[in-house]
Amino acid sequence: MNSRTSQDQAQALDKAANLIEALPWLSRFHGRTVVVKYGGNAMISEELRVRFAESIVFLHYAGLRPVVVHGGGPQISAMLERSGVESTFTAGLRVTTDEAMDIVRMVLTGQVNREIVGLINQHGPFAVGMSGEDANLLYAERKNVEVDGETVDIGRVGEVGEVDPGAISALIADGRIPVVSSIARADDGGVYNINADTAASALAVALGASKLIMLTDVEGLFADYPANTDLISRLNVDELRAVLPSLSSGMLPKMEACLKAVEGGVPQAHIIDGRVPHSLLLEVFTDRGVGTMVADEVLEAELLGGNGHYPRPWRPTHIDGTNPGETK
Repeated sequence: MNSRTSQDQAQALDKAANLIEALPWLSRFHGRTVVVKYGGNAMISEELRVRFAESIVFLHYAGLRPVVVHGGGPQISAMLERSGVESTFTAGLRVTTDEAMDIVRMVLTGQVNREIVGLINQHGPFAVGMSGEDANLLYAERKNVEVDGETVDIGRVGEVGEVDPGAISALIADGRIPVVSSIARADDGGVYNINADTAASALAVALGASKLIMLTDVEGLFADYPANTDLISRLNVDELRAVLPSLSSGMLPKMEACLKAVEGGVPQAHIIDGRVPHSLLLEVFTDRGVGTMVADEVLEAELLGGNGHYPRPWRPTHIDGTNPGETK
């Protein structure tokens, strides 16, 4: 005979309350596309890597349509050092020579991508790995940076110019979870290393995603860090534009990517702490959420009210919103 204590009963009731709290969010996001940028310590810690894969599979079973975009800075640095290839940074970006590009491509697409796919597929035949160069998913132009007023060539580093999400849309329609490495087809016929934050943002816009979620190594955006450690839980587009000039070099590209996504029609973009196990689920399925959210209030109202923000039909798009061959 099995017995149940009052403590067991209380724990069961707590679990039931958590499930009920998730109910309206399950309803609102069922069938919606969510683009998740995977990076930071969540890619290094074995426990967090396992928890991340579980969270992605949970989203899938809950009826959402997750798409994972990833980089792999620490893994690239380790392989470059092991191979004896010098690695330097300018204006916060890795200077990528032709020799280094071969290693970057191998690590992102052949190592990191396969590891993520393998972890997800321990739960079923869901994940399909691909590079941004596959099916011309991401097309990039060479990126130069300014240092002390002078233009500096940083090698095979690109900036996303066009997105053709047809292959991703086909995988989603087939019930798969696309996992995309941040390598893009180059304007000179080769490939470029691109920032995974901007790649995720561009893909979210092209897919008509309902959310962009970025996993980082910080809790979110702070009002006046380090003098003020109060976390900003929510910003609209105008508020984010106002604070951008004051942000650190580490946070700036992430918040710029969130801004571009929301300006491009994604109702909500989030920065969350990937060091917290299952932070992804806490953001999507709880009333309070975690981290910092940037939202377009009109699109968000339509999304949460269930009255018409449907993912747009996919089509190849320039990042400025025009179709190839058109001008904005």
